[in-house]
Amino acid sequence: MTNLMTYFNAFWVGGIICVIGQILIDKTKMTPARILVLFVTMGVVLTLIGVYEPLVNLGGAGATVPITGFGYALAKGAQKAVQTYGLLGAFTGGVTATAGGIAAVILFGYLAAVAFNPKEK
Repeated sequence: MTNLMTYFNAFWVGGIICVIGQILIDKTKMTPARILVLFVTMGVVLTLIGVYEPLVNLGGAGATVPITGFGYALAKGAQKAVQTYGLLGAFTGGVTATAGGIAAVILFGYLAAVAFNPKEK
């Protein structure tokens, strides 16, 4: 029963984040790039004020997989590095914490560029 609730919570938490993004796309003139930056920034801000951590604890992958989860990972990495290295950690901790994800994006982006031939519209 617990596993079923874990999946359900991930579904509705991630779904709400996606619905917010879809509403921004449909109802505003914001470009997808601006929405992406807004979501990453909101992930950082909500983490710093203590709102996103309970959402991650409740929704699991539903909160960490969307792009707001990247902002959460950046903020948590920076917080941890500041405690360890001081002010310098504020600049290095976020990148260190998300290095695996960044490397994966670069690798898969490269593989997609090699595998497909993009065409102009």
